[in-house]
Amino acid sequence: MKTINDFNFSGQRALIRVDFNVPLNGDYQITDDTRIKAAIPTIQKVLDDGGAVVLMSHLGRPKDQPEEKYSLKHLVGHLSEVFSTEVKFADDCIGDKAKSLSANLKAGEILLLENLRFHKGETAGDEAFAKSLAEHGDIYINDAFGTAHRAHASTSIIARFFSQKACGFVMQAELENAQKVLENAQKPYTAIMGGAKISDKILIIERLLEKVDNLVIGGGMAYTFFKALGGSIGSSLLEEDKLDLAQELIKKAKSLGVNLMLPMDSVIADAFSNEAKTQVCINTSIPEGWMGLDIGPEAAEVFSQTIKESKTILWNGPMGVFEMDKFSAGTKSVAEAIVEATKKGAFSLIGGGDSAAAVNTLGYGEEVSYVSTGGGALLEYMEGKELPGVAALED
Repeated sequence: MKTINDFNFSGQRALIRVDFNVPLNGDYQITDDTRIKAAIPTIQKVLDDGGAVVLMSHLGRPKDQPEEKYSLKHLVGHLSEVFSTEVKFADDCIGDKAKSLSANLKAGEILLLENLRFHKGETAGDEAFAKSLAEHGDIYINDAFGTAHRAHASTSIIARFFSQKACGFVMQAELENAQKVLENAQKPYTAIMGGAKISDKILIIERLLEKVDNLVIGGGMAYTFFKALGGSIGSSLLEEDKLDLAQELIKKAKSLGVNLMLPMDSVIADAFSNEAKTQVCINTSIPEGWMGLDIGPEAAEVFSQTIKESKTILWNGPMGVFEMDKFSAGTKSVAEAIVEATKKGAFSLIGGGDSAAAVNTLGYGEEVSYVSTGGGALLEYMEGKELPGVAALED
């Protein structure tokens, strides 16, 4: 696969698939521009070479037609500030008007196309739609790793129409860092899996069991394991149909010599609320009417010690309902342990989604090795699935 460093963009129009699916408030102002910041080096490389840039992205989940709240026009002002130049805007991503704007771009200029998902051809992977998009550029760059697991028109089908195509810096970094924990991990290797459900993480857990020394389980999924072991979990989150699977994973870890670490205690509450009554309880004897909403202090201490002694760390999923202050301590302790291990030379990959949000909210984004913006794409890549957006660049 070629990267954008393999090209000189002088006199070329680069059509770049970016991931500008950023959150907007009620006044259409960007509340978190992390994804835009991530794309800057790729865009800047083209501009510095003397090329022109056409940007395409989706925003939100419109119903295959224009919706004001999902218009990318709301990003134009912010992008113009970021690049210190007037970013042009096409009020459609295909059609004569948009094509005229892209055809007349001069070196150093940037054009942003309207939301791709205003056309059903995008998510349907329609070839005619992809061909129309392809007319906007001489070279195709995919820098939207977060959508690489979708066989959409702009992420996989479009590549058929370009002899020159490359991955951008975001895509390159995501793939290289994922490989570090998949194939080149230094030992001891600890994976930390959190979040609500085992079913969301089953494939990645099974794959990691063959690679890691320690598998730390936290979050809502832990209670299914405790139920499977015969414990009382009160009204904690439970996947009743995954009890056999939990037992199988425990057996598999044992047979492979993997240290499967479950949290021995929890901060439990009598309601799913920041105002609920709380207490600390052993996870095999949670009273009826109470639910576990965070790992307890003993679990946090044991988990942290293991993390600090690790050389490779993968973290995907929080330890509790970290959005509520009362139940954020476990997630914070894990984040702090990862930061400490990283300072001592460990490689740490924070696997997107809620884990990335937690690390960034706590202000540790710069103190770990890599924070993925990939979310579902990273999970599927680590599960061993082919990502259409990546495969399209390898042809």
